[in-house]
Amino acid sequence: MRLDEFMDGVEIDEAADRRRLAEEKSYAITEYLESVETGVAETVRGGALVGATAPSIFVGRSNYPTVQTGVLAPVAGDFSPDAYATSGAWYEETLSIEDVVARRTGLLNSTTTAAVDLSDGDTAFLDAHREVAIADRPVDVEIGLESSPRLDLSQPLDESGMRAPTGPRVSARSAILTENPHVPRAVEKTLADDDWHAEGAITYLYRRGFDVYEITRILSAGAMGRRERRRLVPTRWSITAVDDTVGQYLRGRLRTAASVDAVELWRERYMGNTYWVVLAPGDWEFELVELKAPGSIWNPTTEGPHWVGADHEGYTGRDSYVEETSGAFYAARLGVLEELERRDRQAKALVIRAVTDDYWAPVGVWQIRESVRNAFDGEPGIAESFHAAIAGLAPHLPVAVDRLRRHSEMVAGVQSSLGRFGG
Repeated sequence: MRLDEFMDGVEIDEAADRRRLAEEKSYAITEYLESVETGVAETVRGGALVGATAPSIFVGRSNYPTVQTGVLAPVAGDFSPDAYATSGAWYEETLSIEDVVARRTGLLNSTTTAAVDLSDGDTAFLDAHREVAIADRPVDVEIGLESSPRLDLSQPLDESGMRAPTGPRVSARSAILTENPHVPRAVEKTLADDDWHAEGAITYLYRRGFDVYEITRILSAGAMGRRERRRLVPTRWSITAVDDTVGQYLRGRLRTAASVDAVELWRERYMGNTYWVVLAPGDWEFELVELKAPGSIWNPTTEGPHWVGADHEGYTGRDSYVEETSGAFYAARLGVLEELERRDRQAKALVIRAVTDDYWAPVGVWQIRESVRNAFDGEPGIAESFHAAIAGLAPHLPVAVDRLRRHSEMVAGVQSSLGRFGG
């Protein structure tokens, strides 16, 4: 598809989108939180919770290397327990931000304090915690609680000052599985091998069809790696570690692959984010550029310019953690590498993420990963050159190309005459 044909119809009615968003947000979240409190009262009886887990766990990072870690169990909503676990299915269901908030706040987090090296804390609780994480379906569990669960919305949980969607929390004194969990044979193999480095176990599971969401839970619970180095991994860190490890594995598989033949432009929109993916002939190179609008959660000032940040890697990858785009870099890179691995091709890849003020709650990098994964559906726009692709894209971006060039290594290589396309 020619680039001009691809660009036809990409304009959006922003006013209509904002009216729709306002209608969706309304007071539905407040009303749902009331149902969460009711669900807690109905589910917790006699100082204990009995029921199925999500199946999911959460490991915090505050006060590391001593952390709060817990088992997540649904207490509100009419979904099956596994529908509460973050996965690519959320994208396939086209969940809205409101839907994600509902599922996250509908989970009771029963926590205990533990050392990440697993040498301290309640061993019985951590054993149950691990079994929940390695099971491939919800597990019935009985959790003894220290007190009544409390839904506290008063404290911001993120660096942005915004509160990530979370449900009620309570200290747990015990956790006992009331049924035998079903653990896939491949997971049993990684758990039983005391000398297998975590990176090898991660790629082993990925090659056998496990998605990064499942692998993340297993890593977070301390259920892979060499025996003496196994430890709890905070959930946020484990997400990025798995994205990065799988990404490095895929990049290695493509090291000698042929290049894509043409410059391709792909586009996806989800949850107030627009993603543009440009693939160009050449050896592997990747960059993520993020453009965050005033009033969005990551750029909370209502006036002023877009926040612009970018991170880049060349053919041999990076030797340090990214500075500006955090876990988004590794999530977006994984989506691109999976598409290239499917084709057995490599490419120079630029992802531009434009965040609007419709993105009103931090739902997690899963929506970045899934948006990029699904951006490759349909037909791409074909450009004569990388130069032409940026020129065609420029009128649709919220910042001028001159400003984009100052942050992007890949766009900086485009001729300066593109400045006339700025907006």
